[in-house]
Amino acid sequence: MKFRYAMVCSSNQNRSMEAHSLLKRQGFDVASYGTGAHVKLPGPSLREPNVYDFGTPYKQMFDDLRRKDPELYKRNGILPMLKRNLGVKLAPQRWQDNAADGSFDVVLTFEEKVFDMMPSLFACLTRVQQCIDLNNRDHVLRKCVLIINLEVKDNHEEAAVGARLALDLCQEIEAAESWEESIDDIVSGFEKQQRRKLVYSISFY
Repeated sequence: MKFRYAMVCSSNQNRSMEAHSLLKRQGFDVASYGTGAHVKLPGPSLREPNVYDFGTPYKQMFDDLRRKDPELYKRNGILPMLKRNLGVKLAPQRWQDNAADGSFDVVLTFEEKVFDMMPSLFACLTRVQQCIDLNNRDHVLRKCVLIINLEVKDNHEEAAVGARLALDLCQEIEAAESWEESIDDIVSGFEKQQRRKLVYSISFY
């Protein structure tokens, strides 16, 4: 694969992980992240979510919820989701803390508010990377990165649909000689074929 891809949602649990899992199986160089302050999973009521810190292993969340109410969390799809997640990577990661992971060519978000956060998050990330790479003569500044938002509702069914759409979109980008020159055509073709609106911007490391 020519490019590195990042899938980003709020908690790095559902939408970004469904897309990460699918793209990984298709051989993409892909990672996934969340942008929230904490990882939130549905609880017994809207006022009682299950809240975890980023970095808490998916297996630990799985065991915790299975201990609390196995029938509830199996019925609402949370236990199967966590089981899928722990087969992809160890724990949810926070985008703001990913400077050591290196740079990406394409970042795909699944929610407008996450997309809107990206410019300020890139600015913070760049400052951290510059400190990390202070003594690295090969460090390249102003690396171009494509950020695209594909709006996907945060439920299991929509996440599965969104992942397939993300795969289609990334395959189009991967096939292009230069996404910088063809991104307008890729986006318009995708919107026409899939009847889904995309928003995109370009940022820099």
